Amino acid sequence: MVVLLRLMLQIARADFYNPLSQAVVKATNPLLLPLRKVIPGIMGIDFASIVLALLLAMVLAQTIVWFKGFGFLNPLLLLAWSAVMVLASLASLLFWALIIMIIASFIAPQSYHPALLLIRQLLHPLMGPIQRLIPPMGGLDFSPLVVIIGLQIISNFLIPEFAQQLGMPRWVFLGY
Repeated sequence: MVVLLRLMLQIARADFYNPLSQAVVKATNPLLLPLRKVIPGIMGIDFASIVLALLLAMVLAQTIVWFKGFGFLNPLLLLAWSAVMVLASLASLLFWALIIMIIASFIAPQSYHPALLLIRQLLHPLMGPIQRLIPPMGGLDFSPLVVIIGLQIISNFLIPEFAQQLGMPRWVFLGY
């Protein structure tokens, strides 16, 4: 999740000097910096972060399979399963960030807390286009509702369908 959070913060161009951003950077640098020497970023997308997230998901999936009493998985199947796990984790991370933002908008609407600022910056690339299509009406912003519905469709229908097509058992990853 921390690697995905770093990738999302880079895509959103979030404030690098935010204390939480610094914590994410410090937590991921030991694994990410060696990969960046081999895997370049292209068009603002940090492919080293994507590869690291997939590698960590592959290790997790293979470990779960071992604990269930099975042997080694086919590497291509393991890669496909890890892609499903990364997508499910990304959807879950975005969903919970959105829930936190919604709750915070009622409790402290104009808060400058570093965590809330970071969440707003993180969600802006996702919510900005929807806010242009559906502007706030009467002081109410309906774009989070649209995003939540979209994330729920992805989490509850698309990701489980991908997992089923790949033959991925439910016990490999509980997030879908």
